[in-house]
Amino acid sequence: MPELPEVEVVRAGLAPAVIGATIISASVFDERALTRHPAGAADFVARLEGAIVSGASRRGKFLWLPLGGSAALTAHLGMSGQLLLRTPDAPAERHERVRIGIRHPRHGELAVVFADQRTFGSLAVDALVADGTDLIPSQVQHIARDPMDPAFDDAVFIAAVRRRASAIKRILLDQTLISGVGNIYADEALWAARIHPESHGRALSVQAVRRLLSEVRLVLEKALAEGGTSFDAQYVNVNGQAGYFAHSLNAYGRGGQPCPRCGGEIVREAFMNRSSHYCPRCQRRSRSVYG
Repeated sequence: MPELPEVEVVRAGLAPAVIGATIISASVFDERALTRHPAGAADFVARLEGAIVSGASRRGKFLWLPLGGSAALTAHLGMSGQLLLRTPDAPAERHERVRIGIRHPRHGELAVVFADQRTFGSLAVDALVADGTDLIPSQVQHIARDPMDPAFDDAVFIAAVRRRASAIKRILLDQTLISGVGNIYADEALWAARIHPESHGRALSVQAVRRLLSEVRLVLEKALAEGGTSFDAQYVNVNGQAGYFAHSLNAYGRGGQPCPRCGGEIVREAFMNRSSHYCPRCQRRSRSVYG
């Protein structure tokens, strides 16, 4: 599933092409792409056509394009969703679900294509609501700020982690506490911080959680710089290009291989219908407080 770096790469790629553009058409080819827009395709199209895109924003794994001031085109890419920029006459993409035509004052006419092989992603036109000084889609209200957000409160996060008895990896994946961190980047940050994924949150010292949060930010920044992580053609940027952070992974996907730090064998274990990857030698499980 695309995580924060992948969604941010897409947002940043869309921004210069869509901000200031007028939506001149919208075509829905598969209503499964509108599961987050319960009013249906006709309403979706009617609310888009004629609107002017005023921004491109993201929180966690959600991104949205504000339309004036009271609504936004909101997207969640799910497992395999793609938002692609194409010329207006470009042939249909494989698994194309929605095509939105725009006219930009500098770039002319373009098409924003939503393609989704596994159909878990969705688009919606959603009302914007106040969240502090920000306006966010109502569907994003339950999503916490992400660690790249300047308004993310480190002290609140650290205190919340240390109140919890659940495993630290589960805590990192809780999008109501910290958003944008998925399976790949949780494994990588825990490896970098030398913390076992099953260590209890309340067993970690303030220093350990602060170190982990620092490593979360570092791994997200590096993934952003490398265009995100692509293991197949399902994640690409707006131009259809894959990211190359997969070549920099230290733990995720390396089960049975030597740990780059200590040479011990990276272990792969089942975790919440997914997998965890860690080094038992240098990520020792702890139920007691440590620094």
